[in-house]
Amino acid sequence: MQRTFRLSAHLRRKFGERVQKIPLDAGFSCPNRDGTLSRTGCVFCNPQGSGSGLLGKGLSLPEQWAFWRDIHVKKHRLSRFTAYLQSYSNTHGPTARLAETLDSLAGLPGLTCLAIGTRPDCLDEEKLDLLAGRRDALGLAEVFLELGLQSSSDATLAHVNRGHGAAAFAEAARAAADRGLTVVAHVMAGLPALDGREGLAELLDTVAFVNALPVGGIKFHNLYVCRGTRLARWFEEGRYVPPSQEEYLHWLGQAVMRLDPRTVIHRLNGNPATGELLAPAWAGNMRRVHNLIRDHFEREDIWQGKLNGAESGPPPWFDPENPGPEDCSPEADV
Repeated sequence: MQRTFRLSAHLRRKFGERVQKIPLDAGFSCPNRDGTLSRTGCVFCNPQGSGSGLLGKGLSLPEQWAFWRDIHVKKHRLSRFTAYLQSYSNTHGPTARLAETLDSLAGLPGLTCLAIGTRPDCLDEEKLDLLAGRRDALGLAEVFLELGLQSSSDATLAHVNRGHGAAAFAEAARAAADRGLTVVAHVMAGLPALDGREGLAELLDTVAFVNALPVGGIKFHNLYVCRGTRLARWFEEGRYVPPSQEEYLHWLGQAVMRLDPRTVIHRLNGNPATGELLAPAWAGNMRRVHNLIRDHFEREDIWQGKLNGAESGPPPWFDPENPGPEDCSPEADV
């Protein structure tokens, strides 16, 4: 039984086969790093950013694409791929630079979808129009606009030096959805807060906030402590304790049961890069965490939307062999 609406099911239903994500580093920065907002970044963010680091080795975007695509074609015989502009904030800076980056993706073999990691305060009407236009020009089936929300609490966002409030996310999500872009919200569990640490109540508030917006996807992250961050210093000083394994499993289960069952889940836990994890140790084994989440959901009989519209059981669209939610809505039965 499929207990969540997974990205793999969404894409397999749409294309009849697996679609593999390829991480790309286009060399963008972040307004929270380059001095636009600050130079210290969010307290939890690895100063090196996420991504493959292949740009630093001199590989252009087409060369990075070829590197990863060849691996997946040879190993798994895949033919469809999502270009994932992952490192830092990929809509930060002049619109012309974003246009040049998108144009460099033209003609990449197997390019099917595009995912762009960025911040809600790095978008404006011009950039959103550009993204919608390039979607059509590049022949993309879907554009996932991955926006960092982290928490719906403005007090928490200020405490972690996020640089924007929840309203900025809501505004960007609505504007992006109006243009047919699929918004994916990044949400973190266990963020440091003024009174210690966010817990279950704050995570559920954030899920309710996301449910009320035109958000098509979500990524859940258990907050872990990265080396070289201010959060690492707080951890070493005893000012911050990350969520335990048991806490996170409980919080995640409660959040998933309240998540709109039509929202595609892109991720259920954080995945530290090699060498960056300081604490907790349990977060370092991605496969084990996946298994723990699966077992917890089965043991507690948890499924997405159980407390929000899918009370009778997992909806049929969780299985890629069945129709999607757009075909299973009450309106479709009329």
